[in-house]
Amino acid sequence: MEYVPRLLDAFLEDALTALPAIAVDGPKAVGKTATASRHAGAVLSLDDDPTAQSLREDPDLINRLPRPLLIDEWQYWPPIWDKVRHAVDTAGAAGLFLLSGSATPKEKPKHSGAGRIVHVRLRPFTLAERQLEPPTVSLKELLAGRQEPLTGRTDVTVEQYAEEIVRGGLPALRSTPERFRFTAWEGYLAELFERDLPELGRQVRRPATLMAWLRSYARATAGVATYTDILDNAMPADVHKPTKATTLAWRELLGSMWLLDPLPAWDDPRHKLGKLGQVPKHHLMDPALAAHLLGLTTPDTLLTQPRELEPLAKRGTTTFGGLFESLVTLSVRVYAEATDARASHLRTRDGRHEVDLIVTRPDGRIVAFEVKSTPAVTAADAKHLLWLRDKLGDDLLDAAIITTGTDAYRRQSDGIAVVPAALLGP
Repeated sequence: MEYVPRLLDAFLEDALTALPAIAVDGPKAVGKTATASRHAGAVLSLDDDPTAQSLREDPDLINRLPRPLLIDEWQYWPPIWDKVRHAVDTAGAAGLFLLSGSATPKEKPKHSGAGRIVHVRLRPFTLAERQLEPPTVSLKELLAGRQEPLTGRTDVTVEQYAEEIVRGGLPALRSTPERFRFTAWEGYLAELFERDLPELGRQVRRPATLMAWLRSYARATAGVATYTDILDNAMPADVHKPTKATTLAWRELLGSMWLLDPLPAWDDPRHKLGKLGQVPKHHLMDPALAAHLLGLTTPDTLLTQPRELEPLAKRGTTTFGGLFESLVTLSVRVYAEATDARASHLRTRDGRHEVDLIVTRPDGRIVAFEVKSTPAVTAADAKHLLWLRDKLGDDLLDAAIITTGTDAYRRQSDGIAVVPAALLGP
């Protein structure tokens, strides 16, 4: 399979000139090994038994191989983390190690690696990385705050966005023909729960109940439903529901495999916007996984889903709307991290105001986005962005509505940008 460049490549190339060790985290099959190995002088794969055995018997091997040394699937022998940390302390140089892993092991390292090992997350392909269209609107330029005129036109349709949602952003699964898509995702989940977790010393005592909870979480995509609501929706007639402690353990387990990717609530240290909600927005690592869990494996089924599959938290929003927002959120998070910014969402506790995405520069100034799954934009679509502009003043560098439309432009009435999702890039 031909390698598709990732936005993380540029970061790794620069970071390895300044940092001693970088851990590339992310879900299984997201492309961690392919990306990290392009920046490595040598590779040790610990999911290969002979290699793992050699390293256990001769841990000093990590100090004799070419740099940067990639230790792939390090979680299969957790003590290697502490040995890397010690090697970093001893050498005191940049570009020594890359580590990649698909899960957090049950047996945690003795030391976190803070100050020695920097974590970065590789997410599924963004819209820009899928090369649907050359982006004409740069998040980096929006964060500059110049509010320049926007241009660009795309032929990407609502149906094509639906196809991208169900096709997903995992490199290996993207090439799966539509008729085998359901089987491929079932195999992916089976590999995780039946092989990978037991090998890491983690057991799922009630796998069917866990999967029901995960499906309910998928239905809450792009919303802020409570975990009680998610559990109730998963098994409304089950009198033997899991305890709160059990569901917390499930969340920790799914998070350890990088399957959950919740979007944190925005922390507003500079302004007084009233009481802001602190609940993250629910997102799985790939909206394609959510679509699979809901049985929506083709664009047609996604766009015509039955009423009972509407999201838990956004009444009146279609499942396509929630999953389109999740696809945009995945992309914007990666674009933001490429510019040293961070993404979050805003929602007042009374629910009167919410903004889908807040991208914050290191200095605290922001760009705000609303995500709409329709091509046309109405005045109502801009109202929360205009409210936020009134509250933040110059600290709101720019504001945009992300759509499924054709043209990028600025509204003459209020200066709010309108950007088709396919035209937004880093």
